[in-house]
Amino acid sequence: MEFSSYAQTPVLAIGASTGGPAAVAELLAGLPEGLRAAVLVVQHLDQSFSNNLAGWLATQTRLPVALAENGDRLKPGRVYVAKGGEHLVLSAVNTLQYTTDTRKTSYRPSVDILFESLAASRLKAGVAVLLTGMGDDGARGLLALRKAGWFTIAQDQGSSTVYGMPKAARDLGAADLVLPLSTIAAQAAKHLPTS
Repeated sequence: MEFSSYAQTPVLAIGASTGGPAAVAELLAGLPEGLRAAVLVVQHLDQSFSNNLAGWLATQTRLPVALAENGDRLKPGRVYVAKGGEHLVLSAVNTLQYTTDTRKTSYRPSVDILFESLAASRLKAGVAVLLTGMGDDGARGLLALRKAGWFTIAQDQGSSTVYGMPKAARDLGAADLVLPLSTIAAQAAKHLPTS
């Protein structure tokens, strides 16, 4: 399957907080070689740790990993990590942008803000995953994506460090599936193209 235009690049969107770096690393490590989707990661973290997270994740997966930059176009097989301290969104012209969104949120970057921008975009439906974390950030965004036709997954309680965010998504009916972390990559890959 050929995805030549940026608007058609499938997306795997991942949100996480407490316990998230290890969970995101395990998910990325389980993705197949030849993945033809762009991977967007929002992890709640301080801005000073952004580079360290991206660099460490790059050692955990065969996919290239970098911090998302303003104007980045989605490229299949690449992982884009949101910088700490800023909200990442997909713009109306299908480029990644940081925004000064003023909605009240305790987290910057916010999973909800990224997920909601994806739900409102012209992208074909992709896959979204909400992993371990405190609070409920990402639950409403995951529901918006599910309503937009995306395949949505929440991590289960047994494999979560903190079962706040995925539980909130489950309670909202935002997840098509609630799964242990060890099975999420394989399930997500079933709904994404590979070469």
